[in-house]
Amino acid sequence: MRPKLVSEALYDYIVENSSPVDEFQQRLIGRTAQVGERARMQIGTAQGTLFTLLTQLMSARAVIEVGTFTGYSALAIAKGLPADGRLLTCDVNEEWAGIAQEAWKEAGVADRIDLRIGPALDTLRSLPATPDWDLAFIDADKDNYLAYYEELVPRIRPGGALLVDNVLWFSTVVDDPEGEGALMRRVNAHIAADPRVDEVILPIGDGVSLVRKKA
Repeated sequence: MRPKLVSEALYDYIVENSSPVDEFQQRLIGRTAQVGERARMQIGTAQGTLFTLLTQLMSARAVIEVGTFTGYSALAIAKGLPADGRLLTCDVNEEWAGIAQEAWKEAGVADRIDLRIGPALDTLRSLPATPDWDLAFIDADKDNYLAYYEELVPRIRPGGALLVDNVLWFSTVVDDPEGEGALMRRVNAHIAADPRVDEVILPIGDGVSLVRKKA
């Protein structure tokens, strides 16, 4: 997904001068395009590369993802995990999850990924409320973003991080702040005011908040 404020030519330049995606990611992009209009839910390649690098930079071993879709973000994160690392990913759509599982198997990372089908809040609340996780990524139904965030923060270790997608919501957070952008404005304001974390919004994709849990 190209951010609204970045021209197509500039975005292409960014992608061309970033680490390339591998054959398995390219194949998954092609499969996802076949699901139709919903294919736009897939994160962009630059965003996926960022997730791989961040996972590696943090030496993350335990990651939670809320919102699997066809598995591209999970694949990007799993690429950055060590062989004994694990990614717990949550979704409710079994058809899309089937595409994801096939892609993970082909890429050789399926053994690092635990897919849970069912409401993500139920999955999160079933986990111990202890700071056992290094990294989390939220990219699911926007109405529950704050609920997901509040479940995840206590479960992230001090110095760990959360990534929150779509925080600019196609620039409506400033173009339509009382209408379509209102929900994400509330999410962003809540995170920015949270004394437990430090945060920066990155203008990549549709906006990604990088949130670090304080020690």
